[in-house]
Amino acid sequence: MSESASGVQVVRGEMQPWTDRTTPRPALAALLTDVVPANRRTLILGPHAPQLIESVLAHSSDVTILVRSVADAGQLGEDFGPCLQVIAGALDGLQTEPYDVIIATDGLDRVLGYDSADLSWTERLAALAALAAPDAVVVLGLENEFSLLNLLDSRPADERHGDDEWRPLHDDPTRPVSVEQLRSALPWASEVYADFGSRTFVRADVAATSRPGELATRLAGAALETVDVPLLSPAAEGVDTAARADLLAAIPTGWLAIVGAQPPHDLYTQAATTTLTATQTLTGWDTTTPADATPASVGSLSFDPSVVPATIPSGVSVESVLFRLASAEDVPAFRKLAAELGEWVTTSRVIVRWDDVIYDGDSFAFGVSGWVAEDSVEKEDLLAAAWARFHDRLIGQHRRHPWPPWMLGDDLISAWLGMSGVEAPEQTQATSPDSPPATTEQVACGKEFAAALDAALESTTTKVDVRTALAEAEEAKQELFELKGHVYGLERTLGFRNKAMKTRENRIRELRGQLQRLTTAHERIRGSRTYAVSRVIFHAAQVRKPKVVARKLARRIRKR
Repeated sequence: MSESASGVQVVRGEMQPWTDRTTPRPALAALLTDVVPANRRTLILGPHAPQLIESVLAHSSDVTILVRSVADAGQLGEDFGPCLQVIAGALDGLQTEPYDVIIATDGLDRVLGYDSADLSWTERLAALAALAAPDAVVVLGLENEFSLLNLLDSRPADERHGDDEWRPLHDDPTRPVSVEQLRSALPWASEVYADFGSRTFVRADVAATSRPGELATRLAGAALETVDVPLLSPAAEGVDTAARADLLAAIPTGWLAIVGAQPPHDLYTQAATTTLTATQTLTGWDTTTPADATPASVGSLSFDPSVVPATIPSGVSVESVLFRLASAEDVPAFRKLAAELGEWVTTSRVIVRWDDVIYDGDSFAFGVSGWVAEDSVEKEDLLAAAWARFHDRLIGQHRRHPWPPWMLGDDLISAWLGMSGVEAPEQTQATSPDSPPATTEQVACGKEFAAALDAALESTTTKVDVRTALAEAEEAKQELFELKGHVYGLERTLGFRNKAMKTRENRIRELRGQLQRLTTAHERIRGSRTYAVSRVIFHAAQVRKPKVVARKLARRIRKR
């Protein structure tokens, strides 16, 4: 082992120039805080985010980190100084005394260098076990090759990992691909957590028994929705299907095996800038938030940990029930549930979302969503926001429903609001052709709250997967065909009208010519002497008393 000029120790297998990317994982940091013992000799194996390193340094006084990148090692040495011993090199090049704690949450994929031997996953695990004391606490991560996102990834296999990450273990027959295989491969008894997008960690035994619409399933699906991976189909549908088949613990993005320690909670999930923990009980879940958690603002909304209930009853989400009723075309039951929701919702700061409202068959309860508005929101606006979000998820996921395909947007949201007991406002007379109807004005505020909530949740539901793109392309093709037929009909109508107008134009020209000829003949007749004589005769014929006329003429002649 040698030491560089920057104070970083170097062992065999270092890589330069190179850097391994890391991302913050607040939920994992909270989990490490619960399992890492205090004042123990600790080894952090592989690249880890600075937040994770800080959480370990807060408990241990003697911490060593091994990274294969010399550039990363130098940066860590500058950031943490003498409180962190940094070693650059490969796992097979490290020879030292056993450690009391080994943290390898990044797994064993990025622990070897260019010059290292081609070790399989089990051989790397053996090298890690050689560095662990008999009673050591080991935290080991493993990427799941059978994860739902990996199965639905639309990219070819050769494009999923670029040159910026050197991972030669993508095809290793000794690599575990299930919870049971991971437990069998480890030389110690372990507790395994399912890692969903590094945002939610659920105990594997709890995840295996979770059903669609329950808390663990909802949080797992929400975590996978935030992962930026081009998919063939929506991940939410696969999560629910796996939960029905008791396979939720088999499809996460990875697993986290914990040896020598027992985490106190069954679930860790990232919520805004804090981490919520929950423990399953016989009647539901007991939730806790950090004592120093403070509200975090995202746009017009903020996450307030104080509004998260300390106890959440068992049950499924209202959204799951509504999806089921809509798919079964059970409109009476849907209407009844909507009416009960309208009676339950009251004026509050908490933004209501049906995917986080618990329904146990008799009553409703809030879930772990603590997003609130600045001021109290009226009941009608909360219902409009909840139904607007439900509309986007129902229509956006192309789920079956009993309403006509042309009844979308504000009309459908207004219908659901009516089911919840919110009367539609009176129709106002439009002042211009662009004036929106009253229904649009009614749900506008609710749609703003729903959009703000989606932005705060970092939801990627707007990202189009391949199946949705194909469905939308087929709909666009059908619409284009119908529009072509409509255009053809309009063209024929315009053609017929054009011919009729030409016929009328020719007839008008003929009538104008006849009129001109008749006018000329009439003027010629009026200028003739015959016409003048006829006019005299005409006026003479109008005289009824010739003797009176004769006396008047004689009198006028005498005067002249």
